[in-house]
Amino acid sequence: LQKELLKYKQEARNLQGIKDALQQRLAQQDASVLQLKQELLRANMDKEELHNQNIDLQRKVEERNRLLAEYKKELGQKDRHLQQHQTKLDEMLRQLSEASYQQVDLERELEHKEALLAHCMKREAEE
Repeated sequence: LQKELLKYKQEARNLQGIKDALQQRLAQQDASVLQLKQELLRANMDKEELHNQNIDLQRKVEERNRLLAEYKKELGQKDRHLQQHQTKLDEMLRQLSEASYQQVDLERELEHKEALLAHCMKREAEE
C-alpha cells in the first residue's frame, strides 16, 4: 500500500506539474489574446480614422473640382470677351489707319491748294 501510495503521490505531483504548466500556458495565451484584441481595436480605430480622412479628402477634391470648373467657365467667358475686344481693337486700328491715310491725302491736297493759292496771289500781285 505504501508503494502504491507513493506511486499515486508521484502521479499526483506529475499531474499537478502538468496542470501548472497548462495553467501557465493558458495564462500566456490569454495575455496574447488580450494583446491581439487591443491591436485589433487600435487597427480598427486607425481604419476608421483613415476612412474619415478619405471621406474628407474626397469632399475637398470634389469642392476643388467644382471650383476648377467654375474657373474654367469664367476663363472661357473672359477669353470670349477678350476675343471680342481684340476684334473691336483690330477694327478700330484699321479705321485709324484709313483715317490716317485720308489725313495724309487731305494734307497733300491742302498743301497743293495752298501752293496754288500762293501762286495765284503771287501772279495777282505781279499783275
